[in-house]
Amino acid sequence: MEAAAAAAGSSRKCSVNGGKKEKDLFHVIHKVPAGDGPYVKAKHAQLVQKDPEAAIVWFWKAINAGDKVDSALKDMAVVMKQIDRTEEAIEAVKSFRGRCSKQAQESLDNVLIDLYKKCGKVEEQIELIKRKLRLIYQGEAFNGKPTKTARSHGKKFQVSVKQETSRLLGNLGWAYMQKSNFIAAEVVYQKAQMIDPDANKACNLALCLIKQARYDDARSVLLDVSQGRLPGSGDVKSRSRAEELLMEMKSRETPDDLTDILGFNLDEDDDFVKGLEKLMSEWAPSRSKRLPIFEEISSFRDQLTC
Repeated sequence: MEAAAAAAGSSRKCSVNGGKKEKDLFHVIHKVPAGDGPYVKAKHAQLVQKDPEAAIVWFWKAINAGDKVDSALKDMAVVMKQIDRTEEAIEAVKSFRGRCSKQAQESLDNVLIDLYKKCGKVEEQIELIKRKLRLIYQGEAFNGKPTKTARSHGKKFQVSVKQETSRLLGNLGWAYMQKSNFIAAEVVYQKAQMIDPDANKACNLALCLIKQARYDDARSVLLDVSQGRLPGSGDVKSRSRAEELLMEMKSRETPDDLTDILGFNLDEDDDFVKGLEKLMSEWAPSRSKRLPIFEEISSFRDQLTC
């Protein structure tokens, strides 16, 4: 009898342990956190049931209940973006970020930048990127640390202040391109490439130069990509784009209307420009602390606005 009872107890224990292991494995496979709160239910709806509308409902419940608010607000905004509820996502982040921790504000800014880009709010995108760049050259980014932990496709990795600055400058350059302000875009792409060069930003820089009919300069940049001299040059998309831009230059017979190109407002303020110059003086080689482009546009300084 005792032996039978012991065997039964052992069997129940194994069954419980086996069930726990299966449950733990489920959470690992689907990247769903453990628990039964509204945030967990939101992630289950998002990742397992593939039901974004239900996920949003549960994310809202998590935010109102104070359950993992930092993650709930960010994840909800991402899901809203995926189903074209971008405007609603922007309002949600702006309205409820005050409930989030100080550590979450930087990632929420990045979410907002993506949302602004998705729905074409270029001015808002530019202003937010400039604010983030100011925080960097004032030494307030990453909570004063030289690196931060980022996540992409479920993997964690370290990002340095230099890499983040180059990324933001690339985003700023792209935003200026959407306004057809190719001189301003060129300025920030040049700086981004001096800090942390890559083939994708090089192609964008070349396009800015092409729009200004500066074909020799553009060709030099594109050859760096096609000949594999830049990080990321091995990427098929970057190589193909570089070849396409080289072909586009050959097909152009007349330069763009320079009157339109030069009739620009750089949309930068003195403090912002000086802040970037300070970064470059610390990071760039001593022989090129100041970009020639700034000398070329110095006569426009009285037009600079915040």
